[in-house]
Amino acid sequence: MGFEIRRASAADKPEWLRMRQSLWDHLSADYLQADMDAVLGDKKRAVFVAAREGGGLAAFVEASLRDYAEGCQTSPVGYIEAWFVDENVRGQKLGREMIAAAENWAREMGCTEMGSDTWLDNEASISAHLKTGYFEADRLVHFMKKL
Repeated sequence: MGFEIRRASAADKPEWLRMRQSLWDHLSADYLQADMDAVLGDKKRAVFVAAREGGGLAAFVEASLRDYAEGCQTSPVGYIEAWFVDENVRGQKLGREMIAAAENWAREMGCTEMGSDTWLDNEASISAHLKTGYFEADRLVHFMKKL
């Protein structure tokens, strides 16, 4: 099965939302949908999707430009904000192609480094990052307190 990797458009929002909900199943659809238009309109953000030949989407990656990322020494730095591939097409190197699209965008934006993150217990994501040439730069524990 072939895929067309391209920038996302407003027409992709229903399928993009479906995949966002799969990635972050603990968050409400309203919450996940709230920033989609802003992400699409932000010049410092890019969303790439993999369109299926028969219609629909199979994967997405959201990238951004950040001033700083752990382990990186330059600024701005490209950053993988979200990365998802439908389960039925995993293991076919589509994830690598999605990351390559985000990296190419970051290069075009003048970046020489790319950062990313995942949860400490997300072994599948850690493995996928390692397979695409990323290495672990640091481990953090984040804290918060309501005031």
